Amino acid sequence: MTKSELILRLAERNPHLYQRDVEKIVTTIFDKISEALSQGKRVELRGFGAFSVKRRNARIGRNPRTGESVQVAEKAIPFFKTGKQLRERLNTD
Repeated sequence: MTKSELILRLAERNPHLYQRDVEKIVTTIFDKISEALSQGKRVELRGFGAFSVKRRNARIGRNPRTGESVQVAEKAIPFFKTGKQLRERLNTD
């Protein structure tokens, strides 16, 4: 599902809201999650999952085309762990 599909579905389920208002709500939520992650904070949505940031140390990698050694800088990687309710919902018959 894309962001625009999510907005359309939410607008359909909430006919009392304008689509532009639903778009502002969804954008604000995503922006706040991104902002918290960029500050190194963890974001937990009970029953759905938790977003956090993991660090990858600097290392020496290899260019797959040339085989040449390349220095790879330290990185921050977003990580998502599913919540218990979401896992149970996905694994029920």
